[in-house]
Amino acid sequence: MLKEDLIEKSPMRKLEKALGGGLASGEVGVVTSKKGVGKTSILVQFGLDKLLQDKPVVHISFSQHVDYAITWYNDMFNELSKKKNLGNAQEVKSQAFAKRIVLNFNQDTVRTTQILKTIRALSEGGSKPSVVMIDDFNFAKALPEAMKEMKAFAKEMDIAVWYTAAADVSSFEIDESLKKYVDEIDVLLYLENDGDFVRIKALKEHGNGASDTGSSFDAKTMLLSEK
Repeated sequence: MLKEDLIEKSPMRKLEKALGGGLASGEVGVVTSKKGVGKTSILVQFGLDKLLQDKPVVHISFSQHVDYAITWYNDMFNELSKKKNLGNAQEVKSQAFAKRIVLNFNQDTVRTTQILKTIRALSEGGSKPSVVMIDDFNFAKALPEAMKEMKAFAKEMDIAVWYTAAADVSSFEIDESLKKYVDEIDVLLYLENDGDFVRIKALKEHGNGASDTGSSFDAKTMLLSEK
């Protein structure tokens, strides 16, 4: 399969359609679930999809070292390219990953304002991302103005921003730690473990309320399902 076909036929297109076109530039999205369900895997797949389209990505991890995120990208790409029998896989991988920057911060010492300064400096240095991935952000530790600052920055810089956050919920509802930020969130997803698959549900989709996106990913390979 050619890279162009991989992009066009990706199950990501189905998910984007269910989310009103997906997360656009200037918008903020959050993926939430209990720990261990697959937040990082779906975040990495969002990133891979952009990288394959030659769109730069900055991936920020708050809980794991840089090597952990890099391993996720390698494993997810290898699994995808193997499943789809991607032609020139190593060349495609090298070209895509050249547009990826992975950073690690400690949320106890680094605030949102410092993240914004870092992304602005990267942009001014010629490495402006199309999307910023912020993995394992603890909204309970965030300053009240954090999301307003990020939303304003996303609009100013014309970039999309995805967060993942652990949620202490076992049902289809918005976690308490996120409720005060919900006005700044354009897309809020909830991952629900359903045995062999993890279902992707929308708690908020732009101006719309809760819905089932109809998308899911394999609990073993973590790849988005084509069904």
